[in-house]
Amino acid sequence: MTEMELYKLWSSQDLDDPDLKKELEEIAGDEEAIKDRFYQTLAFGTAGLRGVLGAGTNRMNIYVVRQATQGLADYLNAKYDSPKVCIGYDSRIKSDLFAKETARVLAANGVTAMLYGQLMPVPCTSFGTRYMKCQAGVMVTASHNPAKYNGYKVYGDDGCQITDEGAAAVLANIQSVDIFTGVKTMDFDEGVAKGLIQTVPKEVEEAFYQAVLSQSINGDLCKEAGLRVVYSPLNGTGNIPVRTILNRIGIDDVIVVPEQELPDGNFPTCPFPNPEIAEALDLGLKLCKEVKADLMLATDPDCDRVGIAVPDRDGNYVLVTGNEVGAMLMEYICYARIERGTMPEKPVAVSTVVSTAIAGKIAKKYGVEFRQVLTGFKYIGEQIHFLEEEGHPERFIFGFE
Repeated sequence: MTEMELYKLWSSQDLDDPDLKKELEEIAGDEEAIKDRFYQTLAFGTAGLRGVLGAGTNRMNIYVVRQATQGLADYLNAKYDSPKVCIGYDSRIKSDLFAKETARVLAANGVTAMLYGQLMPVPCTSFGTRYMKCQAGVMVTASHNPAKYNGYKVYGDDGCQITDEGAAAVLANIQSVDIFTGVKTMDFDEGVAKGLIQTVPKEVEEAFYQAVLSQSINGDLCKEAGLRVVYSPLNGTGNIPVRTILNRIGIDDVIVVPEQELPDGNFPTCPFPNPEIAEALDLGLKLCKEVKADLMLATDPDCDRVGIAVPDRDGNYVLVTGNEVGAMLMEYICYARIERGTMPEKPVAVSTVVSTAIAGKIAKKYGVEFRQVLTGFKYIGEQIHFLEEEGHPERFIFGFE
């Protein structure tokens, strides 16, 4: 179909989301606007889907989400008996709606949807997928992109983003599904009543916290340090989880940036909510100077990346880069585990081709096997999976990008 034919098809539908109907009416006669929305279909790959919110095949909306989920359900049903999927979502616009639509389609296809009862960070979806022995996970998020974006990430049963092979199979299914007539859906309440839509048990959240805390090497030091921390969730999902962990390791003096504390998919104070750039941390850095903080932490909307700032000798705050954080953590983990006698035999550390070369030198210094992989955390996760298959997951001590 041409862009105009697709536009007319969409305009003729009794759309469930009134925002889409309104948008289509507003762009009537605007050929460029119509073309932009319909000239292509959002591509599904190992990163799932990501695009601007709105009406059309080149936008993130409930119909694109439903179509992708139908493709995922077909893939899972062909590969597994009675599959389950863990579903999480962040604070972005329509994330909760897309998560529920995902659950409705899965349920209609006989796939049990384990849906978090509130917005949660990406790592919780990855963890929940493994902990509940799900065959896949779905996270509705667009990471650190601007507010007009949303996305749909798919994870395999190992908690890592779906493989190239799996993504190709899901994509083939998606392409065979008519976006309006080829998708099965079930009423949400009916899905709950039938046990096909379930809320992720609270025990999973607690298990996640325990898993995070178990990574601590010298945890008691935090209680003794008396640190004052300024923290910003950048209006995303990190507020409760991050503060919970900080509190449990003994850091009680935590001051949250008030303008960025509550979830808000419009991200009013930072149009580009990436905690690795100074602009997003501006309010937090000002607060640091006011309260004389020892450390600033900020997480992106889906809470899978962190920005860090520390004071210099002049009282100014400087950002620590990802490479610097990775190198310091790697050095500390190696040194401290050897000192405490907890370094495993044949330890393994993993980093990527875009990360600092000093990682390999640190590994060599401490007798750690260093593995360098392609860009993407899924490749780091793949190395962990290899070690698990060998029966020695304890060999993995650290990975970063």
